[in-house]
Amino acid sequence: MQRICVIGGSRYFGKLLVERLHAAGHQVTVINRGSTPPPAGVEHLVVDRNDEAALSAALGSRAFDVVVDQICYTPVQAAIAARAFAGRTRRYVMTSTIEVYDPATAALPAVPPGTAAAEETVDPAAWVVATDLPWHDDAYLEAHYAEGKRQAEAVLTRAGGFAFASVRSAHVLGGGAHEFTGRLAHYVERIRRGEEITVHARALPTVFIHYEELAGLLLWAATAGFTGPLNACSDGPLDVHGLAAIIGASAGREPVHRTVPAGAEASPFSFDRHYAMSNTRARELGFAFSRTTDWLPGAVAEALGAEVLDTEPTPTPAPTPVPTPTA
Repeated sequence: MQRICVIGGSRYFGKLLVERLHAAGHQVTVINRGSTPPPAGVEHLVVDRNDEAALSAALGSRAFDVVVDQICYTPVQAAIAARAFAGRTRRYVMTSTIEVYDPATAALPAVPPGTAAAEETVDPAAWVVATDLPWHDDAYLEAHYAEGKRQAEAVLTRAGGFAFASVRSAHVLGGGAHEFTGRLAHYVERIRRGEEITVHARALPTVFIHYEELAGLLLWAATAGFTGPLNACSDGPLDVHGLAAIIGASAGREPVHRTVPAGAEASPFSFDRHYAMSNTRARELGFAFSRTTDWLPGAVAEALGAEVLDTEPTPTPAPTPVPTPTA
């Protein structure tokens, strides 16, 4: 049994991670702003992680074997966490993203098409950090999501108060209505209705991971001994055409594609630049991944089921009988 703190953990794979850690017998503490209570038996600290004084006060004298940070998006948040957990944990694991490799968001070493990006493509130890940028502004953060993650990794890599690892997740799918980004639902809805999918003239492949597989990997990462970045993706890259074909087969509809002009925005998983990841390091460390094409049809079926529930009309309740007055 280990003492494990999860920052976030209120929805999707973070929530599943908390459940699995607890089921595995670990002593789990969850830190978030209290939107969703954790499972029974899990300690819950309700505090805003951006408030350093409040976070330190809430932690009190607690110490942990591992911290798993699900919601670190900026170098400012990373710096607060580094100070708050210095001397409180021996290991810190941050959930990061495939988007750190997106060449549209930074000047990165070129990765030739067909070559999956390895972890050393983005070295957090050498990445420049700028905490004085407007990271508190939601619009700025949304526009600079990838850079926020790169800089957060950089801050925690250099913190020095604990062993640090980052898990760079592929695009996460599965779970039906639990998949809050709505990206798979976007495809399912449009293909089911016969509406067109916008794609680039040369749509390049990307990588995916099922939310249950990611929760399993994070559980493994929490108790493993590696440090540094680690890519997390199921085997088998897919381009938007392959993704749409699997959805179309499940929905019983042939996908309709429309090619957008160069430089124009297309649907969420159509990419005109290459940054698919390699999962070789995680495999060499002992984690076994599934194949995307094995779990994707089931994820599509869940999304189809969620869409049907969302679009079915609410039954009109029968009128309540009015008692007949008696003399």
